[in-house]
Amino acid sequence: MARKNYGEEFRRRAVDLYESTPGATVRGIAEDLGIVRGTLRGWLEVYGTGKKTGADGSLTTSPLQSRAAPDPVPRDESPQQTISRLQAENAALRAETVKLTTEREILQRAAKYFGRGDALVSRFQFVADNCATYPVKRLCELVEVTRSSFYAWQAAAPARAKKAAEDAELVTRIRKVHDDDTTVGAPRVTAELNDGVPEAERVNHKRVARVMRAAGIASYVKKRRVRTTVPEPADQKVPDLLGRDFTAEAPNLRYVGDITYLPLADGTNLYLATVIDCYSRRLTGWAVADHMRTSLVQDALADAAATRGGLAGAVFHSDHGSVYTSKDFAMTCKDLGVTQSMGAVGTSADNAMAESFNATMKREVLQDAKCWSDELTCRRQVFRWLTRYNTKRRHSWCRYKAPNDYEAAHTTTLPDAA
Repeated sequence: MARKNYGEEFRRRAVDLYESTPGATVRGIAEDLGIVRGTLRGWLEVYGTGKKTGADGSLTTSPLQSRAAPDPVPRDESPQQTISRLQAENAALRAETVKLTTEREILQRAAKYFGRGDALVSRFQFVADNCATYPVKRLCELVEVTRSSFYAWQAAAPARAKKAAEDAELVTRIRKVHDDDTTVGAPRVTAELNDGVPEAERVNHKRVARVMRAAGIASYVKKRRVRTTVPEPADQKVPDLLGRDFTAEAPNLRYVGDITYLPLADGTNLYLATVIDCYSRRLTGWAVADHMRTSLVQDALADAAATRGGLAGAVFHSDHGSVYTSKDFAMTCKDLGVTQSMGAVGTSADNAMAESFNATMKREVLQDAKCWSDELTCRRQVFRWLTRYNTKRRHSWCRYKAPNDYEAAHTTTLPDAA
């Protein structure tokens, strides 16, 4: 799935990539980044400098700014022509004012929806609640959803209402069981509900667990003792859970990661940390810095969590680098619900997938060069390659599709919690 939210750093990098790439177009850069053109145009209005690198490398005024500039007034213009021109310009400005006013009103209405979180269902609900006032096409453009997806969601409303009513009835039955014994959890509640009930009317334990979570119903759990001696996670042995098997049955189950240096002409280095999904080879998280401290790999893992919407239950495999064996990184994995895995010390083959990714990136970006000329050039070129890797670059593992396209083609539906 495409990522919904982008940080300010990503937006600024995207704008810089557009302005610094010779002959680049908004459409081309947007496709490379896997975003819609309207989104990139919005970022350019906020973060852009108004300059653009032409195909010949010269610095020119951005087409976005030049389109907004008024046409020069003809010197031989008659009074009647002047009046006609001013009337046309006035009409255009009025239309633009109406458009901007409408957008502002729409976004003001959307604030209460997105205040609860920018979930896809919130966007659909917002469009549904305002489609009688504003055109559906305009609403969908502003909240960045496709009309076909909205109409599909709208058509499924009766089924959702029926399911919600059934869940409400099930909550009543669950509460009755739970009130009798607050120590029971989902398995025992399920057994109680299905006791003496015909096979066709039985309820699944996964559905019971889901409904209980949504209703805030949980079994009693005794509080743990306070531990005064907590061993350093770095002192604990982390097993190899992959065994050089870099495959996965579905996305967001197994990841590999590594750090590689990015050499600069002045003799210094930048460092790139990656998090790669074993299912599709998708680069789900990454970070670049001028240091190799633990925060670098923490930022990369946090970026992957933001891309996937969470990493709970996933395995992250790495080598025995000091940042990966540190206490802080172990705590980050624990907070995200990630299980660590590490290969043998000094054996690159145990993390071959991440090693191969780093080698490919350097080979395709640097080509015959040995290093990048400066830090800014390095960041720009690496950013472009990493984003195109997911959206454009065809991968042999993915049957020569881009990782994002491969996931979309092979993941037809998300797992249902029911």
